[in-house]
Amino acid sequence: MAGNFFYGVLALGWRGSAYHWARYRTVYFLMAALATPLVVSVHSIVALDFTFAITPGFHSTIFPPYFVAGALLSGFAMVLTIAIPLRWAFAVEDLITPRHMDNAAKLMIAAGMVVIYGYASEAFFSWYSGEPYERAMMVQRAVGPYAPLFWTMLFCNCAVLQLLWFRRVRSNMPLLFSIALVINIGMWLERYIIVVTGPSRDYLPSSWGEQSLTWLDFGILFGSIGTFFALVFLFIRILPAITIFEVEELAEQKGGAA
Repeated sequence: MAGNFFYGVLALGWRGSAYHWARYRTVYFLMAALATPLVVSVHSIVALDFTFAITPGFHSTIFPPYFVAGALLSGFAMVLTIAIPLRWAFAVEDLITPRHMDNAAKLMIAAGMVVIYGYASEAFFSWYSGEPYERAMMVQRAVGPYAPLFWTMLFCNCAVLQLLWFRRVRSNMPLLFSIALVINIGMWLERYIIVVTGPSRDYLPSSWGEQSLTWLDFGILFGSIGTFFALVFLFIRILPAITIFEVEELAEQKGGAA
């Protein structure tokens, strides 16, 4: 009874009439149209927070589009990381179809190639600018104390991404899940390298040093990951994970195809 009242309040008078469906569709596309520039603006501002600094490795004009593409790559990788196990666990393969997974993988390719271009541009302009500190930063990333993380990042975000060009890979759900998970790790390493390597080798050699992670750092990292997945599971448990609108639209498409 309490559950019926709770969902009734959230329904806000929804009766499923044609008028309500038309209004819902209009608002649905308006929210999607608003969300797209919001994603671009938010990550561009975050990138500009870095580029305004004169710290080596931060001061780069490629950061705004590079961060937007990185957000799309990591975002779709996380979508696949969550959606692939859920569609299997709840047997909703007919609702979350291989076509959805294939389209998400294609968007990952598009965003990932922009990210790779950002990596190449950052390295090229560090050399072409003739700025000794920028050159030293790129050298330190490649052969310095953070070199293993740097090359692991390139492997995850560049080499593994190329597997998605093959349709057979995109249609293999366990393999696609593994690739999405690897890219998520690579994108986390990218943020870590950007944030840590610049201040570790700034303009004052007397302030150089490597970051030493403590139990508190690891606690914050794994605690935030655990909190994220706990909230995802609560969302799936309490609220509908697949909207009625998308189910109706998919049924209409299959009916038309039949």
